[in-house]
Amino acid sequence: MDCEEHKDTEAKSPSVIDRYYTRWYRADMKGKPCEDHCILQHSNRICVITLAETHPILQNGRTIKSINYRISDGCSRLNNKVSGKSKRGGQFLTDFAPLCRITCSDETEYTIYSCIRGRLLEVNENILKTPNLLHEKPSTEGYIAVILPKFDESKSITENLLSREEFESLVSKRAQSQPS
Repeated sequence: MDCEEHKDTEAKSPSVIDRYYTRWYRADMKGKPCEDHCILQHSNRICVITLAETHPILQNGRTIKSINYRISDGCSRLNNKVSGKSKRGGQFLTDFAPLCRITCSDETEYTIYSCIRGRLLEVNENILKTPNLLHEKPSTEGYIAVILPKFDESKSITENLLSREEFESLVSKRAQSQPS
C-alpha cells in the first residue's frame, strides 16, 4: 500500500521547473510565425532561454544538423567569460541579440534570440555534442543559454513577454485559424 501512495505523490508533485521557475514566452520572434521562445525566470532573477514546445525545430520529427554559437566573424557566444560574484565580463545582450543558429537536416536555419536584456552567464555547450537534448529535454538539459538581467530591470523584463496562459490562448487561436 505504501508503494501506491508513493506513486500517487510522484505523479502529483510538480517538476523542478514548475516549482522554481516562472514560464514566460516570446511568440513569433521577429515576426516569424511559430518561432516561439520560452524564458524560465527564477526568483533570483536568472533567466534560462529555451525553445517553446511550439517552435518549428521541435515539430514534425525534425532532426538537428548543427548548432552554432558563432554569431559573426568577430562574435562567438562560446568566448563569453564570466567571473566573480557580480558576473563581470559576460557579454551584454539586448532583447533581439542572437544567441545561436540551429540548422535542421532539411537545411532550414533558425536563429535563437535572447528575448531579454541582460548579461550572458553561460551557453549550453552540451547541446553542441548532443543536439537531441533540444528535442528530448528542451526546458532542462536542452536549454540554450542563461542570462542575468540588470537588477533594476529584473521586474520590467516580463512586460513584453506572454504569461503561460496568454501563450496557451495564442497557440489555441493559431490552431483554430489553420485550415484543416
